[in-house]
Amino acid sequence: MKLKKQVTVCGGAIFCVAVFSLYLMLDKVQHDPARRQNSGGNFPRSQISVLQNRIEQLEQLLEENHQIISHIKDSVLELTDTGAVSPSGHLPFRSSNGSWVLPFDGRAAFLSIKPQDCQFAQGRRSSPAELQMLDVYSLLSFDNVDGGVWKQGFEITYDPNEWDDEPLQVFVVPHSHNDPGWVKTFDKYYYDQTQHIFNNMVVKLTEDPRRKFIWSEISFFVKWWENADIHKQEAMRKLILGGQLEMVTGGWVMTDEANSHYFAMIDQLIEGHQWLERTLGVIPRSGWAVDPFGHSATMPYLLKKANITSMLIQRVHYSIKKHFSSTRSLEFMWRQSWGECTDIFCHMMPFYSYDVPHTCGPDPKICCQFDFKRLPGSRVNCPWKVPPRAVVDANVAERAALLLDQYRKKSKLFRTKVLLVPLGDDFRYDKALEWDQQYQNYQRLFDYMNARSEMHVQAQFGTLSDYFNAVYKANDVAPGTRPPDHPVLSGDFFAYADREDHYWSGYYTSRPFYKNLDRVLESHLRGAEILYSLAVAHARHGGMEGRYPTTDYALLTDARPGTAKEVVVIDYGSRMLRALVGLKRVIINAAHFLIMKNKDVYRFYQTEPFLETDDKRPTQDSLPQRTLIELDPNSPRYLVVFNPVEQDRLCLVTALVNTARIRLLTEDGQTLPVQLSAQWSSAVQMSPEVYQVCEALGLMLRGLDVYATADLQNTQLTLEEIITSQSLCTSAWRSGRLVAVIFC
Repeated sequence: MKLKKQVTVCGGAIFCVAVFSLYLMLDKVQHDPARRQNSGGNFPRSQISVLQNRIEQLEQLLEENHQIISHIKDSVLELTDTGAVSPSGHLPFRSSNGSWVLPFDGRAAFLSIKPQDCQFAQGRRSSPAELQMLDVYSLLSFDNVDGGVWKQGFEITYDPNEWDDEPLQVFVVPHSHNDPGWVKTFDKYYYDQTQHIFNNMVVKLTEDPRRKFIWSEISFFVKWWENADIHKQEAMRKLILGGQLEMVTGGWVMTDEANSHYFAMIDQLIEGHQWLERTLGVIPRSGWAVDPFGHSATMPYLLKKANITSMLIQRVHYSIKKHFSSTRSLEFMWRQSWGECTDIFCHMMPFYSYDVPHTCGPDPKICCQFDFKRLPGSRVNCPWKVPPRAVVDANVAERAALLLDQYRKKSKLFRTKVLLVPLGDDFRYDKALEWDQQYQNYQRLFDYMNARSEMHVQAQFGTLSDYFNAVYKANDVAPGTRPPDHPVLSGDFFAYADREDHYWSGYYTSRPFYKNLDRVLESHLRGAEILYSLAVAHARHGGMEGRYPTTDYALLTDARPGTAKEVVVIDYGSRMLRALVGLKRVIINAAHFLIMKNKDVYRFYQTEPFLETDDKRPTQDSLPQRTLIELDPNSPRYLVVFNPVEQDRLCLVTALVNTARIRLLTEDGQTLPVQLSAQWSSAVQMSPEVYQVCEALGLMLRGLDVYATADLQNTQLTLEEIITSQSLCTSAWRSGRLVAVIFC
């Protein structure tokens, strides 16, 4: 109130000053001696013009002052207003400042809060992270100085005696990264390469219990499992439960972390983890992300919530890797900004790529000599023109010393004397010969190193969890606990550049049509989950399990459009379209069941569903086409609006109709104002037979709400068969016995 009075006083003062100035000017003009000497009492034309201009200026100033005072008054009223008073009725209305206001419905304006809901706010604030990525980026010059054999790094030296007291532990981790679609489609990759990797895996890992392997893409593994016979399944189960094969991350795919919605990231984790636990009794403990183009801070949080204790990342800007290598900060606790409870131990690979030439040490020319798939006569070779040599008794000493030198140099970038050396690349180990070449030659090197105490090294094949467990043991901490002297990091690793100024950022916006289709698919998936769950719960409660299609549910989340070949993108689009059609079928069946007042008369229509969606996509690359609702004077059509979120929403719901004479009613019979708009058949022509109709003030969506539409010739409208159910998420138009379902 004090502010309001001050503004009123100031405005009044300005007004008084303006009026007084006008009075003085008029008084001066009236008593001007020169004007009285003028014959006839008339002013000269020039002076009259000047006076008129001054009066117009004063009027303009008064108008501006009036506007200023009005604005100030409105601002004060808005600041001091305690809430607009709702007019009669239940429809939203405009307040004095032009905003839409929801009328008070009489319900209590408070909610009961459970104590656990306040743990986030009440929890102790964590200490700040030592490594804030925004600060790190500001420190770097991104100059890309030539580092020698390690082009993006620096020269590494060491003291040969520093492992005398504590030998170096080396874990060589064989792996094969399989993209579910990149150059080839998912199915072609599987039949050409991936199925052979699994078939060889069962045989070759069984030959020697010292052999280990890791796998991450569960979508491929599930496809193999479903096509494998019982003997292969049991052999694979034995390898997994025996620790020779580890499922890392456990996601359906190795998810993109830049474009994907967090719901999709969670969903693909759930799908993979549930399959692993249900089929094999396995729960992943380590995360493996070598191919996402940059890493989001969201992913470690999700992995932590999925009970994963440790994780690995690879595609990070080379300047960041160089900086972290120089400070031995490649292993850290990755923390969210709000608390220590989100910490997860993370290992960052230091070199250019996850292939063999860039994983054993800083010199790719030497490391490539230990990729035994590139032995002379192979289809692939080393770009540095020095091929690998098979390990035999005559050269094992020289080969072991050369490899150990790389291991020691790489270990100098970390704070523990435990070293991780991945051994693999994209779609590796698809030939039985490569399994023999890699495992046999490396085992000869390991046997030679381990048998000579003067080398002070213990090398073996291992899984990712074997490595992390050794790191925790070396630091005498429990798994997932911060090792002493290891930093805490907060932030993300975008944008990614692998060399020079080659920034991987174009895929943020490439193929926007398919990125949008992915979002549409995700929203329908969530809506289908809610509706399906409610429908199944109703069916079970009413003893109707045999009547409702409880198995009518499908899921597909293996698409990452934007970086694949054109034929693969088309395959992605076709898969997403099939999934979208399946999800709409789930929505149709669930909505049909839930809106039935008497569910005993429910019938499931497999070939001719009772409902119809409000839009359709003829092909995977076409825009959605809206369904036309044909109205007639004899019967109403019904619209069921489904709200997927947990709070009320005020939004516009539109549909296409064939007549401009339309009435929209609520479920209790109240008429709602509607707005009719033209439907454009082309860029310059309106359709004479199709109109777009929407509720003029927007619909307040609280659950599965029902509205009726009819031709104005019909004045006998009843809504006896309309039933409102629990909170759901879809809309439906009823045309005869068909209802067009509009997903909001």
